Amino acid sequence: MKRIGLIGGMSWESSMEYYRIINQKVKEVLGGLHSANLIMLSLDFHEIEILQHSNKWKELISILNQAAKDLENADAELVLICTNTMHKIADEVQRNISIPLLHIADQTAKKIKELKLKKLVFLALKLQWKKIFTKDD
Repeated sequence: MKRIGLIGGMSWESSMEYYRIINQKVKEVLGGLHSANLIMLSLDFHEIEILQHSNKWKELISILNQAAKDLENADAELVLICTNTMHKIADEVQRNISIPLLHIADQTAKKIKELKLKKLVFLALKLQWKKIFTKDD
């Protein structure tokens, strides 16, 4: 089982959902009392939210880059960002580390294709991506 690095705290409620869902899936697949091998670094959402609303994305990139690097240095084998909005800077974070960062849009698109869904509804914050999927995806 790979060690997962979670960048959480944006908000703690979404981080809790990532933790819960990952562990439920591990238990479903492996059975018994198995749970995920993971490390969570929880950021202070107050600071993140102020920077988001001030449009200070360079500062946010710096914070998430450091968090991802800290998880990599703690022997995480892949990284997840436990919130949708901050995936706006996922590519910049990925460039800063040598382990994979699983992007929520990539995983969502993969599942949509797998299920052959034709009609989708996305709920998003104003800060989120202007374009999530192209017609070709």
